[in-house]
Amino acid sequence: MTQKGSMKPAKKKKTEEPELEPLCCCEYIDQDGEKNHVAACLCDCQDLDEGCERWITCKSIRPETCERIVDTISDRLRIPWLRGARKVNITIIPPLILLPGFLHVASWHFLLGVVVLTALPVLALWYYYLTHRRKEQTLFFLSLGLFSLGYMYYVFLHEVVPRGRVGPTRLAILTCGLFLILLALYRAKKNPGYLRDPEGGDRLFSKSQTEALDRKGQEKTQGFSAADVAGSLSIRTGKDELKDAAKLAAGSTAKVKEDWCAQCQLVRPARAWHCRLCGVCVRRMDHHCVWINSCVGESNHQAFILALLIFLLTSVYGITLTLDTICRDRSVFTALFYCPGVYTTYSSALSFTCVWYSAIVTAGMAYILLIQLINISYNVTEREVQQALRQKTGRRLLCGLIVDTGQYSRGFLRNWHQFSTLGTRAAHHPAEDIV
Repeated sequence: MTQKGSMKPAKKKKTEEPELEPLCCCEYIDQDGEKNHVAACLCDCQDLDEGCERWITCKSIRPETCERIVDTISDRLRIPWLRGARKVNITIIPPLILLPGFLHVASWHFLLGVVVLTALPVLALWYYYLTHRRKEQTLFFLSLGLFSLGYMYYVFLHEVVPRGRVGPTRLAILTCGLFLILLALYRAKKNPGYLRDPEGGDRLFSKSQTEALDRKGQEKTQGFSAADVAGSLSIRTGKDELKDAAKLAAGSTAKVKEDWCAQCQLVRPARAWHCRLCGVCVRRMDHHCVWINSCVGESNHQAFILALLIFLLTSVYGITLTLDTICRDRSVFTALFYCPGVYTTYSSALSFTCVWYSAIVTAGMAYILLIQLINISYNVTEREVQQALRQKTGRRLLCGLIVDTGQYSRGFLRNWHQFSTLGTRAAHHPAEDIV
């Protein structure tokens, strides 16, 4: 009887658990864990009401109130979707609204164009340093880049092609270049070489990665006595052995401390670094690129360089076709700085403004590509360059444009051959086994 009595509450509890009802396309579970509706996005927002009241009465709004307002807006900004409304990242929206507005205002007059096209890079840099200082991920730059490609192509089709100077072949070449950029960006957005799944928690490694870390863990423990290591390795096996050995080594020598990542709780191979924005370690990490909202590492560095190269070629080709259409009988360089009568019609003024916007973006991307090509030629990553500059261990050439650490460089041709084989497990680089 006592056993039956003890079993009844468990059965009752199991039957009383409410089953989750399927969500309508306009319903969602909000940040408080309650079911909400898209139509109620303006209801019951005390923080917003308080902020508006303080703004109307000319009182300062508290920073924590602003943060709560932003969190509430980002949580309620959703679009209807199957099995529940999907959340929309709020950082995607500003480029979709501001970019067309700024470019249309810049096409009204030459002076307005100078002011707007100067202010846009300044605002982008300010937002970059703001998010970088806060160590926050943002989709603003990815949205800006993709929308810029689409909007420039839209203006080209509606303002430049109808003038009759661009034939079907040239339009097809430009369209193919646009699709190749998107394909290269899609490839660059893939796994850059994470040492563990960013969403998988403790699901750390593939088989080949685990074997490589086991070998590195054995190498790190060779310099210690058997009595120091045996006490911690006799109890555990597998990954536990690797972690204990790495922790013991990390407590003994500063060299091994550089290999152990306290955040990811794993032993990093040579040239791997922990990304503060992604929260994971990346193999041969170069840098975290805000334009693709991902790290550039061992597995996607080649695709990143390819995307930059295709973008530069396509952008220069589109700029050439546009200037040849709106500023006839002039060279591209001359037309870019002197094109009389371009502001007489709104169509040509908008096209000319988009040309200058594309030229500014192209110049920035060309500088990034130049730095990348120099780093590849010296077999150094951007992360290693920054570390060498801080520690003053690198050799600076050409006013700091080139930074040679002298650690992994094995000559121009061999450096490029190594870069061409990145991501292949068969390739073995003995110069990188030593950290």
